[in-house]
Amino acid sequence: MGNGKIAIIDYKMGNLGSVFNAFTKVGAEAGLVSDPDRLSDYSKVTLPGVGAFPDAMKSLDQSGMSQAIKAFAASGKPIMGTCLGMQLLFESSEEFGEHKGLGLIPGKVVAFDESKFDNPDLKVPHMGWNEMFQMRNEKLEIRNPLFDGLPDDFYLYFVHSFHAVCDDRYAIGKTHYGYAFVSAVQNDNIYGFQPHPEKSHDVGLKIIENFVKL
Repeated sequence: MGNGKIAIIDYKMGNLGSVFNAFTKVGAEAGLVSDPDRLSDYSKVTLPGVGAFPDAMKSLDQSGMSQAIKAFAASGKPIMGTCLGMQLLFESSEEFGEHKGLGLIPGKVVAFDESKFDNPDLKVPHMGWNEMFQMRNEKLEIRNPLFDGLPDDFYLYFVHSFHAVCDDRYAIGKTHYGYAFVSAVQNDNIYGFQPHPEKSHDVGLKIIENFVKL
């Protein structure tokens, strides 16, 4: 069942229909996967999600999917988390208390600190279209393959009240909302996007297509 087939993790939280449709639209063969034993049959995994971090981790842990995702990551195959799915890749989140994440990317997830906003009129959640700026650093001297065919900055669709904090060497994209925050990450074969590529029209579809091509 390999041959480039994409597993979309189904843990009963998220916009699975629109994610599935987006992968289909770029010509990918994708399947919704809720059985952790089936994950190794796929060549790539995407972890979508909408909702609260602790509920999502509880669902992944109880189903055995957490361990399956970690084993998949250790195999070197690509994983992409989006929105809540990206946040789950980190070590912890402070949403409704302190909760452990999958630990695939060093760092944590915190609430937007409105006391630091450069515009007091901004509201949380951060919702709507905003700009992502590509980051380059020593580890990622060249353009990230997920940004192939895209300009240095572009607009994507966001809906979130929490954001990741991590070392800049894992940041491949940043966005400004009140202050600059990390909006896209990479740790070797693990990728994460805070915005919703599946809701971001042509730019989002291009990111999904680039992930499929990895």
